[in-house]
This record gives sequence, structure tokens and C-alpha cells, in this order.
Amino acid sequence: MTGSSINNLFGAAAAAANGQDKGAVAAQPTTQAPGDADRDMFTKLLVAQIQNQDPLAPQDPTTYVNQLSQLSQTEALQNLSQSSSANASMLQSLQTLAMGGQVGSQVTVATGTVQVDANGSKINGNINLNGASDATSLILTGADGQHHVVQLPAHGSGAQGFTIDPAALGLAPGSYSIQAQPSDGSSPQIEVAARLDSVRVANGGVVLQVANVGQVDPSAVTGFNGKSDGV
Repeated sequence: MTGSSINNLFGAAAAAANGQDKGAVAAQPTTQAPGDADRDMFTKLLVAQIQNQDPLAPQDPTTYVNQLSQLSQTEALQNLSQSSSANASMLQSLQTLAMGGQVGSQVTVATGTVQVDANGSKINGNINLNGASDATSLILTGADGQHHVVQLPAHGSGAQGFTIDPAALGLAPGSYSIQAQPSDGSSPQIEVAARLDSVRVANGGVVLQVANVGQVDPSAVTGFNGKSDGV
């Protein structure tokens, strides 16, 4: 295809795009996302290129077939994108329904923070030790920067349970960061066992409200332990 043909092609495509855009605006003003506008322009350029050549005598025998193939691929990608968005929305709805059915259950959550409530409720959980530890320190740090330490005895690798008693430690209601320091110097994962209070959709995602922990992502839940008696 010569330089003049290419210029004519893009000129025709631009004219076609402008004409179609003006007609669309006159019929019904809409706001179009940049990605959609780019895809529409690409499709219009391909259509204009196909319309402005002789398919029976192209300068390059493969040009016409390639253009039709590109047009077909563009349409397929657009359909795939729309299908993926619909599937993602459906999966989120199913996740919300499934999580909603667990409200009131005891769950185990991997976390780096805990919340002491006004009642001073005890907080239970476990530390997943990577190896044997002669002694492990569970350290809570409040907003004031003060450290509160719970000393745990020697324990082999695996889950070592703990209980935080706010009254015994003199913890005021509020949020505290929590970390474990075993004798081997590792940084094991801490899990807190608490009640799942609510499930809601926020900013396009599912957010869980867990007692003594706060808001968490569903991926932080490591176990569902059923509902307590009387719940």
C-alpha cells in the first residue's frame, strides 16, 4: 500500500469516525471511557481500510485476509473482556452470600493487629512456630508506642496457643499491633480466634468485620470453627 493510499485510508477513517460520533452525540449524549474509545477507533480504522480497497485486486494478497482476521480478533477480545467482568461480578456475589452465611461463627484470622474492646474481653489465638522455641515473647504495641509483653513457655514447632488478658496487662480499649518473637529469631504468623460479626461489600470488594480484630480481607481467614452455643 502506497503512502498516498495510507493517507487516504486514515483520512477516510477519521471522517467516518467524526461522522459517526456526531450522529451518536446528536441522538444521545454519552460519556465513553478512554479504553472503549480506543477500541472503537481501532475498529473504525479497520473497517475504513477494508472499505477503501478492492478486495479482488489488493496490492498485497494477504492484506485483506489479515485485516478481516484483526477485526475478528478485536471483536473476540471485546466479548471476552465483557464476559470476564460479568464472571467476576458473579463470583463476588457468591462470595458475599457464602461469607454472609457464616456471620456469628467463630473464625481464625491471620493478623498483625488486635482490638481491645470496652469490656476488656480476653483474646485467644495461636502462634504458628516454624521450629522449636525455648521461649516466645508475644508483644503488643499501642498507639502510644508502649510495649506489653506476654511470655510464653518453650514449645515445639507448630501452633502454640495464647490468651491475652487486657485487665492483667493493663490494656486500655483500642487497637494494638501484635508480633511474636521466638528464640530462633523468626517471625511466625499469628492467628486470632474470634467471632465473625458482619460481611459487607466496599470499594468493589468483600470486607469482614471480626471481633477483637476489626476489618479484614476474606483471604486473611484461615479457618471456620462453627457457631458457639447460644448463637
